[in-house]
Amino acid sequence: MKAKSINYIEDKVLDGERITQEEALHLLEEAHLTTLGFLANEVRKRFHPDGIVTFVIDRNVNYTNVCVAGCKFCAFQRKVGSPEGYVLDTQEVLKKVEELIQWGGTTLLMQGGLNPDLPLSYYERLIYSIKERFPQVQVHSFSAPEIVYLAKIEKLSIREVLKRLKEAGLDSLPGGGAEVLSSEVRSFLSPGKCTVDEWEQVHRTAHELGMTSTATMMFGHVEKPHHIIEHLERVRRLQDETGGFTAFIPWTFKRGNTQLDHIEEASTLYYLKVLALSRIYLDNFKNIQSSHVTQTMQVGTVGLHFGANDMGSVMIEENVISSTSYKVNIPKVEDMVEAIRSAGFVPAQRDTYYRVIRTFE
Repeated sequence: MKAKSINYIEDKVLDGERITQEEALHLLEEAHLTTLGFLANEVRKRFHPDGIVTFVIDRNVNYTNVCVAGCKFCAFQRKVGSPEGYVLDTQEVLKKVEELIQWGGTTLLMQGGLNPDLPLSYYERLIYSIKERFPQVQVHSFSAPEIVYLAKIEKLSIREVLKRLKEAGLDSLPGGGAEVLSSEVRSFLSPGKCTVDEWEQVHRTAHELGMTSTATMMFGHVEKPHHIIEHLERVRRLQDETGGFTAFIPWTFKRGNTQLDHIEEASTLYYLKVLALSRIYLDNFKNIQSSHVTQTMQVGTVGLHFGANDMGSVMIEENVISSTSYKVNIPKVEDMVEAIRSAGFVPAQRDTYYRVIRTFE
């Protein structure tokens, strides 16, 4: 019965039909890794028949590590008043952006903690100064929890906060802070952050205001398979509604200096299964990203055969995952190009909006 069921789902995927939540759960729990990989690869080829795999050159600037959220998986956060807490001023950020430009980068990813001492005006001045000095930089910054927190401390609507940030020069939003979009998971994992509905509201509103965003999922901790399906369903439904997501990016929890260090990390095989399922289920997403940051470059390129068409970024700076005990290896452009090429694909540099800037034939 199971074999017949898998075959039925496989036929649906190959025929380009949308699969249900129940069918997705069945694939995740019962299908062989090679079956998932084959199906995801077929879907990838449907979206990207040219065999191009992209990456972006960006910088991840964490403007503050002070945070009141208290997420159990985070090693980066520092409490208010901690001697290790910091806030970057505008000049420090501008220096980092200048280095990004010199490096050939296009995208500035700024994220930080939920810091009660930073008003909305801090963010507005920061973005305006960046755009005034470096108008060519695409500011892809501030996750949904940051937006919701700003709205609460300023007593403004989410729409008003996003409008003001957009007017200052914000181009698009990263999908961070999603973790797993299930209230059951979030109430344990990150109760101090925005709710599932608020995360969706931020991205829906950003899309309505003409901004794009990415959707993410950080898994491999306390969630069960059905929570992963719930997450995928939520972002697929929102994409049906707005069409504003440029990509989906799943990655795994890493241990070290967190409250969840007793949890066994997700295996590489499970990561590849979830990656492949994401490509199969999210039939309205053009781009799926493989995570070399949490999985190593070797596994990241394997992910290109499990549905991914993007390798994320060549980052000048990464602080959050590096705060754990996991050793993050940031590749150079030539390393990224060679890794993609050796996996059998055509490497290409892209911008924030997944537009190809140059191809490395």
